[in-house]
Amino acid sequence: MGFYSIKSEQRLPITLEEAWDFFSSPKNLSKITPKEMGFEITNNPDPKMFQGQIITYTVKPVLGIKMPWMTEITTVDEGKYFVDEQRFGPYALWHHRHYFKEIEGGVLVGDEVNYKVPFGILGDIANALFVKNKLKEVFAFREKVLIEYFGEFK
Repeated sequence: MGFYSIKSEQRLPITLEEAWDFFSSPKNLSKITPKEMGFEITNNPDPKMFQGQIITYTVKPVLGIKMPWMTEITTVDEGKYFVDEQRFGPYALWHHRHYFKEIEGGVLVGDEVNYKVPFGILGDIANALFVKNKLKEVFAFREKVLIEYFGEFK
């Protein structure tokens, strides 16, 4: 009945402001999520993120099973980081911190996800067999798509 973490970082040749504008807009979530996950926002969130914002969507996180998911933006530090936490969905716990740091030639974009899979020992087995790998695939997809959108960091 473990808690798990996954971290991803990517350097992009854009300004901090451009990165913040892109990542803090809920409408861009579908652009950086693999199509086979069937990501679809089901409410009409404000285009500008704010603390307390609720975003509802459906997604097929594993085995093609469509599930409702609700996240709340719990923390926003403009231009530095924001946190989304699952309020309802496939995980027993989901805490996702998105952070941004200006670097020479661009910006460092990072994600830290802390999560817990439900169903006790069965969830731990599921994490080992496919959940963790699926999350890694999602971040690999995002990296590829972000290079297509913004170019490769040199």
